[in-house]
Amino acid sequence: MELFKHTVHALHDMLVKKEISAVELAKSVFARTDAVEPKIRSYITETREQALSQAAAVDAKIGRGEQIAPLAGIPGALKDNICTKGTKTTCASKILANFVPPYDATVVEMLAAQDAVLTGKANCDEFAMGGSTENSGFFPTHNPWDTDRVPGGSSGGSAAAVAAGQAIWALGSDTGGSIRQPAAYCGNVGLKPTYGRVSRYGLVAYASSLDQIGPITRDVTDSALLLNAIAGHDAKDSTSINVEAPDYTQALVNDVKGLKIGLPKEYFGTGIQPEVAATIRKAVDQLIAMGAEVKEVSLPHTEYALPAYYLIAPAEASSNLARYDGVGFGHRAAGNDIIDMYKKSRSEGFGPEVKRRIMLGTYALSSGYYDAYYLKALQARTLVKQDFDTAFTEVDVLLTPTAPTTAFKIGELSDPLAMYLQDIYTIPINLAGLPGISIPCGFVQGLPVGMQIIGKPLAEATIIQAAYAFEQANDYHTRFAPLGEV
Repeated sequence: MELFKHTVHALHDMLVKKEISAVELAKSVFARTDAVEPKIRSYITETREQALSQAAAVDAKIGRGEQIAPLAGIPGALKDNICTKGTKTTCASKILANFVPPYDATVVEMLAAQDAVLTGKANCDEFAMGGSTENSGFFPTHNPWDTDRVPGGSSGGSAAAVAAGQAIWALGSDTGGSIRQPAAYCGNVGLKPTYGRVSRYGLVAYASSLDQIGPITRDVTDSALLLNAIAGHDAKDSTSINVEAPDYTQALVNDVKGLKIGLPKEYFGTGIQPEVAATIRKAVDQLIAMGAEVKEVSLPHTEYALPAYYLIAPAEASSNLARYDGVGFGHRAAGNDIIDMYKKSRSEGFGPEVKRRIMLGTYALSSGYYDAYYLKALQARTLVKQDFDTAFTEVDVLLTPTAPTTAFKIGELSDPLAMYLQDIYTIPINLAGLPGISIPCGFVQGLPVGMQIIGKPLAEATIIQAAYAFEQANDYHTRFAPLGEV
């Protein structure tokens, strides 16, 4: 039985009914990883021994007749910028190649409370800076739907692991689309919660006012279960929202009658692959047939979102990454004096994209340029958020493409600016701190297309319901990447 193809909720039922054991499930996932990892390269670090121990503990609980949590015994992967006590957390960077955190991130503690099984740390763009996982300091990850193509990024390892059956679920982080875009490219469901809904304590910071941890799963039900496990207030995170999280599985209702959906006209203009636009339009027609009300809305400051993001995020990154200097932890190079050691440690440890963003951010924050660049970007961010506030007075959710194209080939977008344009539909949501979910809505030449549903702050339940209803009317989420047995 190919257990690695099943969803979290299906496997939970099988465990409860004792049709399978947690150890058997873990071994199925590891066998799959053995078969496909040479072609996909999802993982930086695997934790098989720990996973089998966790699985055996769940089997013992079931054997004693104890109730188990929805994620108990279910194998999943963590993006390698989420701290794990005693297990390497590298951020896919040579500067942290051997860093072992002395503590767990809050989300890891919450998953442990559910007895989830952790299979390892997934590859990503270095320090989450990139949209293809080609910027990993170690190796690129490949898309399970076409191994010549990227899985997206920066959470590409997480998305590829789920799509290839190397994990049943995964956690990623989303600063400008880094959960939703790879989920779209790999045919997964990717959910970015409202900023502050999930604790960032233990997430290695890229851009602190934008970063958010969220799940990548096979279907919407699994995303609701994962969000239930990790959402909630955390006193250790000063940006955590002190509002009790609801039970998101209550939003799994197959009904969109009367739901008001807005289509931002700025998201359907030039730059989008025609076949992707047609696939999204077909999905919109289906939602209308299901009883949803659709109207065009305008987000007039959308054109400023990308330049604002690429000033704000690098500015925050330049500050957050200043700590990696070869002194406290991480890679240290030999130098003639301390300044020489700083320079060599950072030069050797950071890759080209990280250096590019550090320099851009440092420039934007420098004396004489702060007002002209960084302050202007913050003002533009406010305008972007106000656009969303206005749109949400007319509609319940917004619907857009997740990415302008299907997954591109590895090495195809060598120009950084061309790569940045892949985030055009996801970045504004991070700037405004809103929740967004990407779900598969069709295929173009055998490659998955993602549809993004955006909600008001803390309206995860609304977007989950809309996504679930669409999913139930289609079979896109049931299709498995055609890897075959490698």
